[in-house]
Amino acid sequence: MQPFRLLALLYLFFLPFSGSTQAGTDPVIPGLIPITIPGGIIIHAELADTPQKRAEGLMYREHLGADRGMLFTFLQAQPWTFWMKNTKIPLDIIWMNEKKQVVYIEQNVPICTRTDDSCPQYRPNDESLYVLELAGGRAESLKLQRGSKLQFKVP
Repeated sequence: MQPFRLLALLYLFFLPFSGSTQAGTDPVIPGLIPITIPGGIIIHAELADTPQKRAEGLMYREHLGADRGMLFTFLQAQPWTFWMKNTKIPLDIIWMNEKKQVVYIEQNVPICTRTDDSCPQYRPNDESLYVLELAGGRAESLKLQRGSKLQFKVP
């Protein structure tokens, strides 16, 4: 069998297992939570569900892909405060209530290079149970707004 033919057959055999997305399917990326945005776009988010993970967040990251984010989960709803200390990329911070509806968005939050603890803090007026951080500008491009409902399952 010619090498090209063998490669073509292998490609056809492994294609169903490659994680490629077909209409109506959701790609699963191990370790990431798929979050479906109104309109069907999927963001794959790292889960920050412990005090240590929440404290570190996206600190020291040089890049965050358009289809990536970090989902913070809390045990009780309250107006959780966030800041950008040691965060090297601008972010959109999206607070959601227990129904996974957006209650507040802080867009294009700038980085903070201060070495002390005087970086600005960002906080919604409403209580939230979930907070999603995306690359700066993504909330607007995804047309997210107060009341938008996101879909995801946390373990």
